[in-house]
Amino acid sequence: MNRRQFLKQVSLWSAGMTLTIPHFKITPDVFAKENRSATLSIAEGKDYMSLVNRVLDSLGGIKNFVKPKDKVVIKPNIGWDRNPEQAANTHPLIVKALVLQALSAGASEVKIFDRTCNEERRCYVNSGIQEALKSIDDRRVKYFHPDSRKFIPVTIERGKAVNRLEIYKDALDADCYINVPVAKHHGLSKLTLGLKNSMGVLGGNRGQIHHNIGQKLADLATVIRPKLTVIDATRILLRNGPQGGDLNDVKVMDTVIASADPVAADAYATTLFGMQPDEIDSTVSAYRMGLGEMNLAKMQILKS
Repeated sequence: MNRRQFLKQVSLWSAGMTLTIPHFKITPDVFAKENRSATLSIAEGKDYMSLVNRVLDSLGGIKNFVKPKDKVVIKPNIGWDRNPEQAANTHPLIVKALVLQALSAGASEVKIFDRTCNEERRCYVNSGIQEALKSIDDRRVKYFHPDSRKFIPVTIERGKAVNRLEIYKDALDADCYINVPVAKHHGLSKLTLGLKNSMGVLGGNRGQIHHNIGQKLADLATVIRPKLTVIDATRILLRNGPQGGDLNDVKVMDTVIASADPVAADAYATTLFGMQPDEIDSTVSAYRMGLGEMNLAKMQILKS
């Protein structure tokens, strides 16, 4: 089973032409086969759009991830009816900078969406992300609220805690999936970073994933494989996450982290909270499944 066959299954199921649930079997040595290096790029500064450009330049530029005519999905956190200063959502300038980078690489389309927790229209507007995207005058940019009819049941072949999830079709179809979480506290999982941010592509009753959440997030990561993870740590939420609201819970870090390795990105971001990677269940579970590196000593860390 390869990706092309999997996408054919998705299309047939979506069109009502088959009852077979799509499944994509990824082998345990996927990390090695994808030649992902545990290289991290980190930049600090007040110019947030420049931070994105700098971390990408250290990784060889956006063209290492987005190829001409690629269909790109950029998945920020837009889950909460909060403004940028409250650090509950990805900062709009980080999202805008990534969209512009993808367009410059020749993407045929760039889609931005999230299945929100609060009312979707208020989330898109108050996060500042809708306005930031609206300012980009390019027909290739498409931001929208997810359509409930486009969630596709997918068999999780390597799942240890879950064997089927409903995943948004656009995330499955993307040639390049870029995960853009905000780094913040979470009452259940301790932190919400890249692996947890992909919950925004899930349909159905997402509350069920909170039991054994670490392993289930790792199971999801066997199918939703970002080519690039960019963690927004410009403002981090230290307490009362994931929704926050009190500015006293926010710490300004003016930092962006990027990596092709989603586990390494999460592992490093954990240290911003005075914690270690092995304290986060999803990081440990994904590492044990061969989905990335969590040992900081084995990472190449580039600071620009």
